[in-house]
Amino acid sequence: MNQIRLLKPTRQYEKDIMQFREELINANDTEHDSFAGCSGLRRCTTAEEWLTNLAVRENVETCPNGNVTSNTYIAVRSYDDRIVGIIDLRHHINHPVLELWGGHMGYSVRPSERGKGYAKEMLRLNLENCRSRNIDKVMITCSSDNIASEKTILANGGVFEKEINVDGITIKRYWITL
Repeated sequence: MNQIRLLKPTRQYEKDIMQFREELINANDTEHDSFAGCSGLRRCTTAEEWLTNLAVRENVETCPNGNVTSNTYIAVRSYDDRIVGIIDLRHHINHPVLELWGGHMGYSVRPSERGKGYAKEMLRLNLENCRSRNIDKVMITCSSDNIASEKTILANGGVFEKEINVDGITIKRYWITL
């Protein structure tokens, strides 16, 4: 697997952000939430709009009601500077959806880059971000049929807690203690 780093999205990556978005849309991945962890990228029509939304969510003073503060990172492959994934980090899960099934983070890997170990490394790197924010116990969830995501969580120390039903979908809850 090629080395990646998690970066705060910037205008430097505008074109690649929108190509990532388009690839997710065109993949028609109806089995899973292909935009998990992308912080509203599906709804944005420009990278600039998405970057503005991300900035608003980073601070308690500007975070919209009904949301929690968070940071979103692009996973950039070192050798070609290409975005291979997006992952977010919610600063807490004191929220009805997040504490039930949303968890501390979500992530998506570009369809053309799946199966290469990027999600595992993205999660590992984001756990370091959790440590720097003094988050010592992290909840991560996945659909019961998302075997790849389950393997990613387990590879990073996830401990299965339970399954829950959300709108007819079985969700598996895992905890990682840092």
